[in-house]
Amino acid sequence: MLLSSLGTSIANVGLPTLAQAFNASFQEVQWIVIAYLLAITTLIVSVGRLGDITGRRRLLLAGIFLFTGASVLCGVAPTLWLLIAARGMQGLGAAVMMALTMAFVGETVPKAKTGSAMGLLGTMSAIGTALGPSLGGVMIAGSGWRAIFLVNVPLGILTFVLAHRYLPVDRRDAKTDRAGFDTTGTLLLALTLAAYALAMTIGRGRFGPLNMALLVAAVVGAGLFVFAQARAASPLIRLAMFRDPMLSASLATSALVSTVMMATLVVGPFYLSGALGLEAALVGLVLSVGPLVAALTGVPAGRIADRFGAHRMTVVGLVGIAAGSVILAMMPATLGIPGYIAPIVVMTVGYALFQTANNTAVMTDILADQRGVMSGMLNLSRNLGLITGASAMGAVFALASATADITAARPEAIATGMRITFAVAGFLIVGAFAIAFAGRTLALKKASVP
Repeated sequence: MLLSSLGTSIANVGLPTLAQAFNASFQEVQWIVIAYLLAITTLIVSVGRLGDITGRRRLLLAGIFLFTGASVLCGVAPTLWLLIAARGMQGLGAAVMMALTMAFVGETVPKAKTGSAMGLLGTMSAIGTALGPSLGGVMIAGSGWRAIFLVNVPLGILTFVLAHRYLPVDRRDAKTDRAGFDTTGTLLLALTLAAYALAMTIGRGRFGPLNMALLVAAVVGAGLFVFAQARAASPLIRLAMFRDPMLSASLATSALVSTVMMATLVVGPFYLSGALGLEAALVGLVLSVGPLVAALTGVPAGRIADRFGAHRMTVVGLVGIAAGSVILAMMPATLGIPGYIAPIVVMTVGYALFQTANNTAVMTDILADQRGVMSGMLNLSRNLGLITGASAMGAVFALASATADITAARPEAIATGMRITFAVAGFLIVGAFAIAFAGRTLALKKASVP
């Protein structure tokens, strides 16, 4: 979990250096990040399902090997497009690692400690996210851009050895042996998610004809995928799972919450530099507060979920995110850095509690042969939320700032844009509340019917 999140965040800091090294535009080097995220988003459900069928330990070891080998290719790549292709391979390895790590919790951890284990995974993900920019900056300054990819190699080898030594050997049963892999469903889902992810990311915030065409393609692809799953003998995703109102609500709220949390990463840098006038180094320091708080609160959040119940703590987490959003929406710029950090801390603690409790609620009682695909679905809902948030919340911020070029906007316009963006975020969390409450109510009614 640490490696896959580090792979996401460490590359961002190197984009300006890579643009110079390859004499490329910013839009071209952006594909170093997009290729990695695109591979994870499009394939994470499929690799989770493949793990359920072929054996999770075996596939996880292959994923770690692929991630490590792709890191070597990234570090020695002579051209930009070979680096982007290697990043796509690295993203496939990361998808395996993310999906199957969470799935292994059900096999290796007692039910009573599932929340603590999920909290620990959340902590490692946050540490990877927080460590990436600072570690990447130091390595680029000391050893050049290739070091930010090659640093994954010794870490990958260590991870492979630990996984090989300590994870339980795959158990094969007759049912698993007979299960088939849904190739058609996998291809349709990958193409659909790729179209959606590209629609949300290309154009740098401008939603043009190509974005609309990709979005239409994603909608058509989603319809074809549902049609194919309903007729597949061994479907990638069993549509009957969505008859469980708690599961559907958990996935929907996860996507909404991730959309809102992405707003802090999209709006934060502009607000801190444009409205508060902070220098780049101080902006980076303030932005690292969120991941640091998430790293510190992950394990305690897991223990709280174990003690007081995952469903109850999911609601408490949503309250924290809503409170932070409302405070940011009402906050005057005159309060400066403390006025920004305090509500961000409230939001981040709420997010850590929500994410841990929500993942625990989904993964605790899932069938053994569905753990991989369900872990993939949870990660997918989070990724789709992050991708949507980067585009949608960025568009809300630009619109609310009433400026064509946000980098040239007046401090007052940026402050207004920030407040309106987080007011919208507050409404989205109210929607997440409604979905969670409806899911819980329907689940209780369903359980009471004999």
